[in-house]
Amino acid sequence: MSDAVASADAGGMRTERAGAPRRGTLYIVAAPSGAGKSSIVNACLARDPGICLSISFTSRGARPGERHAEHYHFIARDAFQAMIDAGDFFEHALVHGDWKGTARQSVEPQLAAGRDVLLEIDWQGARQVRAQVPEAVSVFILPPSRAALEERMRKRGQDSEDVIARRLAAAREEMSHHDEFDYVIVNEHFDTAVDEMCAIFVASRLRREAQAERHAGLLAALLAAG
Repeated sequence: MSDAVASADAGGMRTERAGAPRRGTLYIVAAPSGAGKSSIVNACLARDPGICLSISFTSRGARPGERHAEHYHFIARDAFQAMIDAGDFFEHALVHGDWKGTARQSVEPQLAAGRDVLLEIDWQGARQVRAQVPEAVSVFILPPSRAALEERMRKRGQDSEDVIARRLAAAREEMSHHDEFDYVIVNEHFDTAVDEMCAIFVASRLRREAQAERHAGLLAALLAAG
């Protein structure tokens, strides 16, 4: 599976220097169900085409409005297990009774080619990714309150009462792992949360190490004797 991505400059987009491209940055975004993760991520991707989204695989069925290869790669449970056995996943986890995972082909070639990649995964998958890519930039999204979280789940109108109850029970455990992430965003006001997420992308590109590689020629000229 391939992901198209535009190059951009440090003000929000990335420019490639001559020669081998720098390794791309891997972003991890996690949140409890109903916190608004996907909406924030999609708004950020629309604003910043310098990041490609890795489309996860899942063994669950599609919900109303979801499309294959756009929201998830929907596959049967036995097919998912076959991918696990073949070592095809960069990370995978059992989430709310269904398997979810990121294919290696969706991540490793893109990073090697200098593309920034974003993973929408849960905290279990985030742990697996950090073990392989310690320099990954991770973000956890929290709701403004537990009441707001429940309200958002119900407004989606996609899940039964039993499913909502299970997701609410799991949310506290999921949120307890927020301290494993580099950044935490509280999604109280959607536009503010989107601005904060995009600010993380810009700040990451402006890190000294990234700028030193991106502007190696400029720095050499500025620091040359005479």
